Amino acid sequence: MHDLIIIGGGPAGMTAAVYAARKKMDVLLITKEFGGQMMWTREIENYLGFQYITGPELINKFEEHVKKFPVNTRYEEVIRLSVAEDGAFRVTTDQEKYQGKTVIIASGKRPRRLGVPGEEEFTGRGVAYCATCDGPLYAGKAVAVVGGGNSALQAAIELSGIAEKVYLVVRGAYKADPVVVDKLEAAANVEVLRGYTAREIAGRDTVERFRIDSKERGEEKELDVQGIFVEIGLDPNSEFARETVKLNRYNEIAVDCRACSNIPGLFAAGDVASGPDKQIIIAAGDGAKAALVAYEYLLHRR
Repeated sequence: MHDLIIIGGGPAGMTAAVYAARKKMDVLLITKEFGGQMMWTREIENYLGFQYITGPELINKFEEHVKKFPVNTRYEEVIRLSVAEDGAFRVTTDQEKYQGKTVIIASGKRPRRLGVPGEEEFTGRGVAYCATCDGPLYAGKAVAVVGGGNSALQAAIELSGIAEKVYLVVRGAYKADPVVVDKLEAAANVEVLRGYTAREIAGRDTVERFRIDSKERGEEKELDVQGIFVEIGLDPNSEFARETVKLNRYNEIAVDCRACSNIPGLFAAGDVASGPDKQIIIAAGDGAKAALVAYEYLLHRR
């Protein structure tokens, strides 16, 4: 029986592990891998203390910090979270079952899919969800980026320095910071196709064509591209807890300002938790807060 089980190895989970270990709690951290969405981020300019750092570099620093403390880490996938009659939590993974007095869900989010014909078939063969990871494979080629938020525009900017041509397919208005929009507009080989949505991805062994359409204009386009980067948002990794804890309409774990869910002893932090902003520094702060509140909960329980 662990004092605390942390589900997720992103900035929220790693920070929670450090703060819990500092309180001498028996901590079990369960994650498929360290890093979360930071693994997909090439440029980080808003994390205090670093004027500029890449995602993998920041992950390494987080991981080094965590490993200085006695944190029991299991690289497994959580498939179910439940609560026993005695109030203890049961966490079932693809390999084992664990018990904890408290739990912090810090499982983050995953890329949302387009849901069009050809997407699943060509995933890994031209369809990608991480420009930082897969961008170098498309040097000198034509690619499309789908989305209008910060991640989509940053992907287009990053790819503009690699690919010969970049099409940015935006359904409506930008939902990005002005500084990111300015950088995009300075990229000469990016063509913005506003008002279009994805219709179909086609090709033989790999992606060759991307069909898009505009209902407003009543027209269709077929882009000759070898790569398509999907950047249309993220879905919370909360399925394993859906039958146990209250979710909001976005399927995020509903929490109050103290990271508490509707279940005593169950907390959530980072992007999987309800909250207006999703940033690395906010996730890390959420993780610290959740760990301290979990420690306080155990003190009163004892």
